[in-house]
Amino acid sequence: MTPDKPPLPQLFKGIALFTPGGDLIYCIDPTKQGRWHLHLCATLQEILDLPEPPHFLVPCYTATIDHWLDPRTQHIQTFAEAYPAVMRHQAVLNAIFGTGELGWQSAPWQEGLCDRLVLATYRSTFPQLWEDHDLVMRLDLPTPSYYQSVTSAQQPQSKTKGYVLRLFVAGHSATTERILQNLHELLEKYLGNPYTLKVIDVLTNPEQAESNQVSATPTLVKVWPHPIRRIVGDLDNVEKILQMLAGQENW
Repeated sequence: MTPDKPPLPQLFKGIALFTPGGDLIYCIDPTKQGRWHLHLCATLQEILDLPEPPHFLVPCYTATIDHWLDPRTQHIQTFAEAYPAVMRHQAVLNAIFGTGELGWQSAPWQEGLCDRLVLATYRSTFPQLWEDHDLVMRLDLPTPSYYQSVTSAQQPQSKTKGYVLRLFVAGHSATTERILQNLHELLEKYLGNPYTLKVIDVLTNPEQAESNQVSATPTLVKVWPHPIRRIVGDLDNVEKILQMLAGQENW
């Protein structure tokens, strides 16, 4: 899924961090000063509810691009390379970085750092990374203030490039199926950005209900973007759900 994105600067550095499942978080830095790897990992931890930042993805699942001005010719040059594990995503990379049909160079695979068997050992601890949440997200500021800035009342909602939602239910009944169908139709109709909807059965996962402070079902929780919002019970109220997604109310 290609996200709506603001215009790109002429000169910038960009980095894209993929998960083994194909989710993507990326940044565009016109100052060419930011160290983005840690921020991308920290944001992945937040939106996918990981136990810790997935630093092992770097550099094995990264792609980098540099639009720079050649001082001799005064022409803009492009250097773009991706690690072998993400070379199959060149079309997505060209879409987010506005590079047309550019062919990306393959970065050297670092056997000591990017051993496939070693990376596979992380799968049991980080199972979310091997799932495809259809998530494409642009991170705009390399500082912790990002979390506040994108969710303050003064900021437009278009800053958000991904939603993470959790639906807590008690068993898989006909009522649960109806709620899921209605919620899916609502999100597809009104939500302009990628989203992840994770269904959690509190009967089989009581610890997750406790950690998310869920005491009744059904409960819909917006985990990302901050602030966290929730609706308990009334999931047929379209206006109420849209207000929650916009962060306008605290339910």
